[in-house]
Amino acid sequence: MRYLRRALVGTTSLAMATALAACGQTDGGSGSGKTIGLLLPENATARYEAFDRPAMEAKVKELCPECGFEYANAEDDATTQKQQFDAMLDKGVDVLVLDPVDATATAPWVKQAKERGVPVVAYDRLAQGDIVAYVSYDNFRVGHLQGRAVLDALDGETATPRVVMINGSPSDPNSADFKAGAHEALDKEVEVVFEEDIDGWDPKLAGENMADAIKSLGPSGFDAVYSANDGMAAGVIAALDNADVSGKPVGGQDAELAGLQRIVAGEQAFTVYKPLVPLAETTAEIAVRLTNDKFFQILTPHLVNSPTNTNIPAAQLEPVTVTGANIRDTVVEDGVYSVQQICTKDYRKDCAELGLVAD
Repeated sequence: MRYLRRALVGTTSLAMATALAACGQTDGGSGSGKTIGLLLPENATARYEAFDRPAMEAKVKELCPECGFEYANAEDDATTQKQQFDAMLDKGVDVLVLDPVDATATAPWVKQAKERGVPVVAYDRLAQGDIVAYVSYDNFRVGHLQGRAVLDALDGETATPRVVMINGSPSDPNSADFKAGAHEALDKEVEVVFEEDIDGWDPKLAGENMADAIKSLGPSGFDAVYSANDGMAAGVIAALDNADVSGKPVGGQDAELAGLQRIVAGEQAFTVYKPLVPLAETTAEIAVRLTNDKFFQILTPHLVNSPTNTNIPAAQLEPVTVTGANIRDTVVEDGVYSVQQICTKDYRKDCAELGLVAD
């Protein structure tokens, strides 16, 4: 697993390098009858139910067979997530892993949990408040990779390319980092002719905004589309198809199966792959240790700040750009998807042309 190994070695570490100060132990700890709660923000993005949840739950059970595992998905509703957060506290969970719908709302939640002796680990998105750790990616780097990939897809065909930007949800703090990274890569090279943030990462809304861009700019008024993730890229591509607009590179993020298939078919130019299983497993290890009140320490940590907290220990994984040329060496080699899963009947011819065939 070449890319996964690189992520493990090249970041703060994907074990978040936990170390037990009191006893000098390095095992995961028993957690004896304790419960870990996981709160995820939405299910419109395929990764959460396909990878994040099952990988974290499996790792918790591996490290602590007697530990309980509570799970809830807010379906992109911050009020629902607050109710789920309160319900887990009332159930007596010992550690909460929180991927917030709206990070700006979470400081009083985290304070409430701390007062009840429940540590909160921010997962994927940086929750505000006195969290004990944050596990995610270098999200500015993700956006920069996306911006560079847009330029690579354009391949210098136009002196000053015109780009439409379909950004992520404004309530997701990662979106601002993705957008900033993309702008850093793009702004000196292109003209951004249309830009919108999409509430809830909604593919349908992304498609509607793309349709507005086409109507406003005309089919020849732009050269490429930056889409902040693969789900929204699907909406963007559908809008382009409906308007009979072709030849415009569209990128994404998350290496969703449907996105990979669109790449194989030539409908999507690229995605950005973020190793999701290591992300979930790192967080599970921290959570299990916290159930035993065991001290953990991040070696060579990144320290990040939120509007309500400073010097938060953070592990940040390394993202990778994926195109048709390196699908096998990235998501296939890391075991995320098999060639058979990607190259279903409708995509076999395209896969063969890319040399993406089963061994």
